[in-house]
Amino acid sequence: MSEVPLKKLSTIEKALEVNLNPERYGTFAEIGAGQEVVRWFFQAGGAAGTVAKSMSAYDMVVSDSIYGKSDQYVSRKRLEAMLEYEYKLNLERLSEIRGDSTAFFSFADTVTAKSFSGNSRCHGWMGVKFQSHPRDQSSQVLIHVNMLDKTNNLQQEAIGIVGVNLLHACFTDFHRPERILERLMDGLSPERIEIDMVEFSGIEFRHVDNRIVSLRLVQLGLSKAAMFGPDGAILQPSSVFRKKPILVERGSFRPVCNVNIDIIECARRAFAAEESVDAEAVVPVMEITMSNLLTEGKLDLHDFMARSELLGAMGYRVLISDYFEYFRLSQYLHSNTNEPIGLAMGANSLVGLFDEKFYTGLDGGILEALGRLFKTGLKLYIYPWRDPVSGKVFTVQDIQLDHERQLLFNYLVKRKAIVPLEGADPTCQEIFSRDILARIKSGDRSWEKMVPAQVAEMIRKRHFFGYKP
Repeated sequence: MSEVPLKKLSTIEKALEVNLNPERYGTFAEIGAGQEVVRWFFQAGGAAGTVAKSMSAYDMVVSDSIYGKSDQYVSRKRLEAMLEYEYKLNLERLSEIRGDSTAFFSFADTVTAKSFSGNSRCHGWMGVKFQSHPRDQSSQVLIHVNMLDKTNNLQQEAIGIVGVNLLHACFTDFHRPERILERLMDGLSPERIEIDMVEFSGIEFRHVDNRIVSLRLVQLGLSKAAMFGPDGAILQPSSVFRKKPILVERGSFRPVCNVNIDIIECARRAFAAEESVDAEAVVPVMEITMSNLLTEGKLDLHDFMARSELLGAMGYRVLISDYFEYFRLSQYLHSNTNEPIGLAMGANSLVGLFDEKFYTGLDGGILEALGRLFKTGLKLYIYPWRDPVSGKVFTVQDIQLDHERQLLFNYLVKRKAIVPLEGADPTCQEIFSRDILARIKSGDRSWEKMVPAQVAEMIRKRHFFGYKP
């Protein structure tokens, strides 16, 4: 039987539906952009049935006295403190009186919107801690948003809409987290707001893998990029990248193999040696584009989890992005840090970077693309590539293009925007992920020497990529 299509409700209709549900009752605590979420519930009518308390502790001293001191007021830490404090207070004050018939919740957001001071980064944290049924254990959803509207009023409006969407979806679809994700942007467009982190936790979401949630964010178009750590914890990219030099290697990592590790480690040494780079602060990241996640034209979640778990086992953060072109990835990274950025790749990938067919959609073609890529001092770190047919090793010095592109290429090499990597392990240059994958599936155990020992062990134990003992 097919699912019943979702009924499309306006924001005010969603707020009214929550207000008319006698089981839902809780607190709204909002900091930084007005009480934009609770305002919808007051305007809808019947708010007395939903709102136990609404508050906004703008003053830092007042906020600290309630929720404890914080280094950053627009942060995950502050949001969680707000949710926990208000939720516990609801239970302490109201549980004895109406706990048998009421599912309590606390909603909170802490936001910095466009201001007279010209604040350039407009973003916020938002979340809800709730009982799905009376006397139930709590569940929680946290999200991070980037506001893209140009005016304060529009940003506040967008925050209000997202907040109502979040509450309504949690209350009606707590048993279907996929639908919660799908409904977060109801009434909004990606040009107005971006949601780059969602984390589910608690009793209702105990079976949710938040790495898949990160993938879905990008797949659904809620965000262009999402990130998780080696332990699978969901990370908010701008918090990880803030004021840090970033080194990225793009790949399919199917599976992560010795050459991938050699590329990132050779690049890390070269990147850290740059005068402008704080070697201790470098954030290395393995990036997988959505196009690299598609196998045979469709998304395979089991395959995705295999790749992510192997990368996590090697200690790397994983960035899932929808930035196929490198210059778009560069722009994204630069929007999150003012520190140096490096991209590590093989010499064969560098040749592809100069293929003009990828830039037909730009008025300025390849010149515009490369101008955007190298605009803020980004550097490419190029790993030698061995041709599997001829056996010849290609370095930056061996790359030959047509006359016009060669002049451009030589200029970028001369200004050290393209840097050849040294110290590459020659045994790694013969390794290709697709070859490893074929050997795994065929039962040829020679693949085990082509990946780190820890990766080989996990593939065998978990039967990843079609491995059969």
